[in-house]
Parts: sequence; structure tokens; C-alpha cells
Amino acid sequence: MIEALPRREREIFEILCSAGEATAADVRAAMADPPSHSAVRTLLARLEARGLLRHRQDEQAYVYAPVPQPAKVRESALKQMVRTFFNGSAASAATALLGLTKDMDPKELDALQRAIDQARERTS
Repeated sequence: MIEALPRREREIFEILCSAGEATAADVRAAMADPPSHSAVRTLLARLEARGLLRHRQDEQAYVYAPVPQPAKVRESALKQMVRTFFNGSAASAATALLGLTKDMDPKELDALQRAIDQARERTS
């Protein structure tokens, strides 16, 4: 889903997923090398037409937010990250993520072990 979006639309969608909601001006301010304000509004309208965003009116501004699809968005973003930065290796990505965490909750460690065990069963 996300990987199929053009670069600018993907950037805007990611900004809104991170922020939760924002106006066109807020989105434009968060963009790297932003296009014109009208171009940002056009891109927001395209994302809304695709069903990825919704808006509400707050006084005289539209406030945009991603349509709740957390599982799909997470999966798509993770697949893109694994392809781009880890040469397609989920194990390398998981190892890198674990290296970022100094203190792991025992419940999280148990959940990770279950996921590893399930992955091992699927490949057997």
C-alpha cells in the first residue's frame, strides 16, 4: 500500500501517521524540500480520494488524519524498511531493533520467543 504511493504522497502520509493529524500548513512545514502550499493541498486531496486520509474542518482550516488501518500501515512500512535497509532480511532488521533496546520487559522477551518458535515451526 504505502510503497505503491508516489514519493511525495508517501512522505505526506508518513508525516500524518507520525503526527496523528495536521493541517496542510503543518504538513508542508514538516516536509523536506516542500512544494507549494497548493501542491500540498492537492496531494492531501489525492490521498483522501484513495481512502488513506480523512479531514475535519476546524474553524477555517482542514485538519487531516490517516484513516485507521494500523495493521496494514505497519506491515507495509516494515516491509519497505526491511527491503530498503536490510536487504530483505527480517532477521537482520529484528536483530537491529533488539540492539536499540537496552532494557527488555520479560513479557516482551516471552512474546519474541513465541514468535521465533512459531516461525521455526512454519519452516519445518
